Amino acid sequence: MSESPVTLPSSLQQPLERFYEYLRSEKGLSLHTQRNYKQQLETMAGHLVQMGLKSWNQVDAAWVRQLASKGMREGMKASSLATRLSSLRSFFDFLILRGELSANPAKGVSAPRKQRPLPKNLDVDEVGQLLEVDEDDPLSIRDRAMMELMYGAGLRLAEMVSINVKDISLGAGEIRVVGKGDKERKVPFSGLAQEWVAKWLKVRGSLANADEPALFVSKLGVRISHRNVQKRMAEWGQKQAVASHISPHKLRHSFATHMLESSNNLRAVQELLGHENISTTQIYTHLDFQHLAQAYDQAHPRAKKKGKE
Repeated sequence: MSESPVTLPSSLQQPLERFYEYLRSEKGLSLHTQRNYKQQLETMAGHLVQMGLKSWNQVDAAWVRQLASKGMREGMKASSLATRLSSLRSFFDFLILRGELSANPAKGVSAPRKQRPLPKNLDVDEVGQLLEVDEDDPLSIRDRAMMELMYGAGLRLAEMVSINVKDISLGAGEIRVVGKGDKERKVPFSGLAQEWVAKWLKVRGSLANADEPALFVSKLGVRISHRNVQKRMAEWGQKQAVASHISPHKLRHSFATHMLESSNNLRAVQELLGHENISTTQIYTHLDFQHLAQAYDQAHPRAKKKGKE
């Protein structure tokens, strides 16, 4: 059920009418954009009246944030909210141009970024099904080593492709990885990931060019490309009859989810993934805030409750 339109006082309506005329005569915007701006501005003006404001001079950044919050509570899409705030910024710029305002209160307020949907992680049984590669030709051994390493160490695709043979320490179970922003970190790997990387190193010489430093190479003997890795993993997903589409990112995401489910150690998972901010790890692992707060309370030495020390 739509709200009844609010009657605007002339102190709010007249500047809007001047702005609409400006859009028509000077800006040359399409009728569709003009109608959009008018609808958004009059909706916001109505909200301001309900908040007790009578003049555009009374609007500050806090009021603009309230308008944005109201839109979010009403279930507006991020793109619609962005249009709403854009129309308000344009209107205030017009008032500044005419000397009716000295600053634009909507300038620093932005709509929330549209969240990219994360891939659904594989469950443990699906991972097992995918990695049951028992063929012993060099390409199959390479592919299983790549998938075991991606799932076993939670690497990004770019990180895995850029690993050189000298970055691997099989005995110590460590890999030197260069992540986003050229930040270097050591990543532990063990078990089946370690076993299959060792198997690959034994047959790598049958494919790799003599002077090629890359750990993983294509059948041409040079460093494998991102696209080739994506293609091979998708093909193995089909071959192993896994219901989900397989991608490198899905294996990394599954690593993060399974590690968190079994360890409940958010900070350790953050370190392993190479995330600068813990909020990124929180998004990856579908944590709700309560779970995050509990993990913090249990783990942080200064968050422990008195009497439990």
